[in-house]
Amino acid sequence: MASRISELVLDCADPELLARFWCDVLEYVELDRDDDGIEIGPPDAGFGGPQPTLILSRSTDPRRGKLPLHIDVNPVDRDQDAELERLLALGARPADVGQTGDESWHVLADPEGNEFCLLRKRLDP
Repeated sequence: MASRISELVLDCADPELLARFWCDVLEYVELDRDDDGIEIGPPDAGFGGPQPTLILSRSTDPRRGKLPLHIDVNPVDRDQDAELERLLALGARPADVGQTGDESWHVLADPEGNEFCLLRKRLDP
């Protein structure tokens, strides 16, 4: 039997800030919280569902910038340009990791500077 990803954990200085941001980006909801962080996930599935949850774990020394593992997101109900506008309005900002300008994706940073990519392909919700 194989394994699958159930949770992604992101160390951060401000779990509240990032929970709000990522809930807005992914249409997730808060599932659980404790003194160490906040778990967010799909509203109708939660932990153990088909999509992994995201744990925003409080850290006094979170890594910033390019992480060895990063999140890619795809638009589901609009094209890439409209989704880019929405993400920027939510607090994302463009990030430069040495792109040439010919890429089909946009590299962005969340409010704490963690990089993620907005891909072009539109997915079913």
